[in-house]
Amino acid sequence: MKSLIGLILGMIFLASPVGAAETRIKDIVDFEGVRDNMLVGYGLVVGLNGTGDSLTNAPFTQQSLYGMLERLGVNVRGIDLKTKNVAAVMVTATLPPFATQGSRIDVNVSALGDAKNLMGGTLLVTPLMGADSEVYAVGQGPVATAAISATGAASSVTRGVPTAGRVSNGAIVEREIPFSLAQMGAMRLSLRNPDFTTASRIADAVNAFTRAGSAQAISPSSVVLTIPTASQAEWVKMITNIEQLSITPDQIAKVIIDESSGVIVMGEKVRISTVAISQGNLTIRITEAPQVSQPQPFSTTGDTEIVDRTTIQIDDQADRKVTVLPDSVSLQDLVRGLNALGVGPRDIISILQAIKAAGAMQADIEVI
Repeated sequence: MKSLIGLILGMIFLASPVGAAETRIKDIVDFEGVRDNMLVGYGLVVGLNGTGDSLTNAPFTQQSLYGMLERLGVNVRGIDLKTKNVAAVMVTATLPPFATQGSRIDVNVSALGDAKNLMGGTLLVTPLMGADSEVYAVGQGPVATAAISATGAASSVTRGVPTAGRVSNGAIVEREIPFSLAQMGAMRLSLRNPDFTTASRIADAVNAFTRAGSAQAISPSSVVLTIPTASQAEWVKMITNIEQLSITPDQIAKVIIDESSGVIVMGEKVRISTVAISQGNLTIRITEAPQVSQPQPFSTTGDTEIVDRTTIQIDDQADRKVTVLPDSVSLQDLVRGLNALGVGPRDIISILQAIKAAGAMQADIEVI
């Protein structure tokens, strides 16, 4: 009974048309102004267990240590410091859109000098600046690394990168980036994968939802969204509704090949014209097996000699067949035909390039 039900369900599945997958507009576009901002800063990590910078090899660490202590009222100028518990680091963070003053963000810490390990260290107060040299956040806190490092007298083991770490919620936002949706009369939707068809479908979906013709595709990468002045206060609600609209993104026929790893990625739209494919190699194997020829025991005549024995084998793979792919075959038919020949990924790369050179592939090949 179970097998009969499974057979019926399988027949229903095979008979049902498979539609193209729909994607939310939110997942394929970026809204103008809603973007991240990169922050960077220079700071010190203290509390390391002898794995910090060597002050003789990292003068910037020494100068930073002098400056920090002087700001705290400690004068160490002229003193030869030999501590190895301090490391100079670069601190990076991403300021998310609409981050408010007082909110916290994560920061990444990376060693700048010859420090061996940042595990157990504490990042001191570090201003984080944007591209305009303004301070937008201040970071401080214990550094956590996901690496493991163990050293003995004769060997050492290291897994991961112990000179890079992270401080979760380690920075406080001090300055907000001004951005007002209510004052905008229009907003640009930027496609992450520019395409004329996809941009047009986005505009059609938005216009069908708003019923006001408020969206217009002006380029393959941009859709301009306008809203009446009386409704500008409802920008957030409108954007929320538009983000949830679903469309079917279009894609060009492309084959991506990574020759170094043998990875091949083919798009669904790849089509092949009528073409015959044969794959085979001529292999000549020469084996040398010299033998020793010597006279019979107790014989007074004859000499011991080495006799050459050579075996030559030729494999032209005559059992390989020619596969003919009919006109406009799909990706599945192409893969099935190549698998029927017993072709591996490396040989498939050469075959695809040969099909493209013959003009039988309606797709672009990109080698990375």
